[in-house]
Amino acid sequence: MGRKSENTFREFHRYLGFFLAGIMAVYAISGIVLTFRNTDYMKSDYQMTATLDANLNEEALGAALRKRGFKVNKTEGDVMYFDGGSYNVKTGEANYVEKRLPALLENMNKLHKMHSGNPLFWLGIFFGVALLFFAVSAFFMFRPSAPIYKKGLYFAVAGFLLTIVLLFV
Repeated sequence: MGRKSENTFREFHRYLGFFLAGIMAVYAISGIVLTFRNTDYMKSDYQMTATLDANLNEEALGAALRKRGFKVNKTEGDVMYFDGGSYNVKTGEANYVEKRLPALLENMNKLHKMHSGNPLFWLGIFFGVALLFFAVSAFFMFRPSAPIYKKGLYFAVAGFLLTIVLLFV
């Protein structure tokens, strides 16, 4: 491979890396935070009041409150009690505690978990393609005959094998 094409890949790799440094930091931080999403780590309590439809059963109440694994602990008269709150069956009034991350981290997580219904879904696609370019362009930054290229291949194979192991664990 000629020196000109090596420099071209290095330039694209370098300037795309600088351009995407901010979004890569967001994905890195939110990925770490998402690791703890099943815990209350860094979350604060917010007292919530909502008026829902009256006469909801346990399943419908859990769906209305958007709580996974929802379970009513006890029912006394017209009031159903669940972890962190209560629901009045006759009036439809629900009082409960919701745990949330700080607004900045919550927004970072929303960006990280973006889907095709989000108006900015193209950003996620662009970022994915850019990361794929980083992975591929790294192999074109050095001459295949260079010792550093061969050493890099060993690391690439090790990383690939680790990924395969992680996918099946």
